[in-house]
Amino acid sequence: MGTVGLWSLVRFLHVTGAVLWVGGQLALTLVVLPLARRLLAPEARDRFAAEAGRRFGLLTGAVFLPVQLGTGWAMAWHRGVTWASLAEPGYGRTLAAKLGLFVLVMLAAAGHGIAHARNRPDLARSLAVVSLVGSLGVVLLATALPAT
Repeated sequence: MGTVGLWSLVRFLHVTGAVLWVGGQLALTLVVLPLARRLLAPEARDRFAAEAGRRFGLLTGAVFLPVQLGTGWAMAWHRGVTWASLAEPGYGRTLAAKLGLFVLVMLAAAGHGIAHARNRPDLARSLAVVSLVGSLGVVLLATALPAT
């Protein structure tokens, strides 16, 4: 086993950010919110869900996005990725698909927050599902990329 170098640490931060984002979505969706629906009165449940979502959104903007964007850019730079190489078969197209899906996931997540703030629960729920499924797709595409 080799030593842990700078690029291993950059990749570790990138993967950890993805784990926190997708894991947080899964934990909220599969554990926290179902328990809140079952155990809390409607007013308390709605307030709890709103506050949990707000906190997750703040952490996303303050920690997750900067880490993902910074480490992702660094790994692409280290590998020599250019705009033109994103159109090439294999690594380039897989990375391009991952980036495109990531943008759609972030838009869906932002739309979820806006829909929730505007009291449109059905739209908010749909966008949350789109964001979660898309996030899993981003992880799937990431597993197809070799380590840098």
